[in-house]
Amino acid sequence: MQLTQEQISILNSKGDMVINAVAGSGKTTTVIEYAKLQPAHCRLLYLAFNKAVKLQAMQRFAAGGLQNVAVETAHSLAFKYIIPGSKYKVNAKGYKTNELVQVLNLQVGAEKHAEYMVANHISKFASYFCNSDAQRIQALNYLDTVVDETAKAFVANNYAYIELQTRLFLAKMDKAEIPVTHDFYLKKFQLSQPKLPYQYILFDEGQDASMAMLDVFFQQPATKVIVGDTHQQIYGWRYAVNSLEKAPFAQFDLNTSFRFGESIASLAMQVLQWKKLVTQAPKVNMVGKGISKATKSLAVIARTNLGLLLKAIEYTTERRDIKRIYFEGNLSSYTYASEGASLYDVLNLYNQKTHLIKDSFIQQNKSLEELEEYVEKTEDVQLGMMIEMVKEYGNEIPSILQAIKDKHIDGDDKEQAQVIFSTVHRCKGMEYDTVELVHDFVTQEKLEKWKDNGEIQGNEARLLEEINLLYVAITRTTNKLRIPESLVPKNFAVGANIHVITKAPPISSTTDPKKIFPIKQKYQRPAVTEAEVSQAPAYTVETVRQTYKDAYKPWDAELDQELTIQYNERKTLTEMAAYFGRTKGAILSRIKKLELREMYGA
Repeated sequence: MQLTQEQISILNSKGDMVINAVAGSGKTTTVIEYAKLQPAHCRLLYLAFNKAVKLQAMQRFAAGGLQNVAVETAHSLAFKYIIPGSKYKVNAKGYKTNELVQVLNLQVGAEKHAEYMVANHISKFASYFCNSDAQRIQALNYLDTVVDETAKAFVANNYAYIELQTRLFLAKMDKAEIPVTHDFYLKKFQLSQPKLPYQYILFDEGQDASMAMLDVFFQQPATKVIVGDTHQQIYGWRYAVNSLEKAPFAQFDLNTSFRFGESIASLAMQVLQWKKLVTQAPKVNMVGKGISKATKSLAVIARTNLGLLLKAIEYTTERRDIKRIYFEGNLSSYTYASEGASLYDVLNLYNQKTHLIKDSFIQQNKSLEELEEYVEKTEDVQLGMMIEMVKEYGNEIPSILQAIKDKHIDGDDKEQAQVIFSTVHRCKGMEYDTVELVHDFVTQEKLEKWKDNGEIQGNEARLLEEINLLYVAITRTTNKLRIPESLVPKNFAVGANIHVITKAPPISSTTDPKKIFPIKQKYQRPAVTEAEVSQAPAYTVETVRQTYKDAYKPWDAELDQELTIQYNERKTLTEMAAYFGRTKGAILSRIKKLELREMYGA
């Protein structure tokens, strides 16, 4: 293969270095070529970001004939040093909020669900400490990580108790009184100050490094190489840091992307220039030299689970030609919160059917409003998205999810999917021939509004990460990109392979930059056609009733007959929803109830 001059400069380097590589610039290829140049008797360690990347890297190093390279993730490496032969057992799923309440026997005043709110923050505080390089938990201020004012007030009022119980929780794991979490043994690994038997250590995806693992990395006498893309940092919410900016090493760049062409590269650079609205304009020099013309794979990428599910609903209800879909990371991961509560639990709470709720904490809430109060005081984003979904679709959810499941295929058959659905976080490191973006990313207009209102200050890190998320989503394509008009930078000259979706909904009225995240987002539904499926962001149940005057009203025989007639006339769901004054989900539900597809065909 022919290397670029940038790659040759890296291969000729002898000391510690940082490689800042734009999306699709061949960083793995460069690292493999670098490894080939090292003496055969030297041992190399390649640290991958996750298990999927690890497996892929193992295959590529093996194909390159490199037998002296060990490939590990931070956690797999830490596991090997800490767990075998120890007294520890691993709780692979972590501790749910209700489990922490029981393990720590939490008792917090008279406020409703206070013990569960405290448990939620204990879990986050423990994760914050385990991913940090701090020696003692008292060296950290957990309040620094809390954004929502309601949540911050709750934490401030209970800080001493939260910190004490976090220390007790960690102590119980340390004494092997309870199984340890993945984060815990990683922290134990860092605190043990290990000396690794490698002469070279290659740290991939350095822009999202754990401070704990970064501390281990910096302490090694080996030649150290950090590879990543400073603009792909999207795991700040997991307490990750950008090691590319922290390492005092020689700096190298890979600015040529072989994944996509110049028009995509130009768009990505323009989006990154939005950062000047938050801090200062970044130095970005990206050249797109990709030449792929393949169109086999189509991926729909969203910022949030909710945005993705709503888009999937559009595809499964509006596009009768779409028969096979796939969700990156498994469909169930989009309908379950990390705590274990399901979308159905929240729906049963909405319907006051507490006897059907499987999650013990959800079952204790008397209403959806009570659960929302809990979300506000804990910043539980995933649970908040489920609440928004239930408020949006109510009892249409089971039939909607069933419609999606009917078309969903197994991971082994992913290549056969007509459409792949994914959030940005789940498709990191992947690429697709064609990418369609959902309208739930931050926009230039929102950033400008917040800047004019003086609301950027204090939210810089989160807003920079939001811009990074859009950049990562754009750069997943190898050929074509479908992008809502609202996400296109102002005065950007749209080039080849970029299709602008002009039916995107108007900008959200939200003015608080903290509220660009899922729990706080409000949207308006656009109209869509059979020819082009537009965006489907969510809005509240109040908006549903304002927009669809007959939403949730009973159907009668006359309405059923009219629906049957329109179905046979091949009216779209959009047209039928407008005619009946109901949501498209309600129309779909009634179509299934009347078995119109079985009687008259799809």
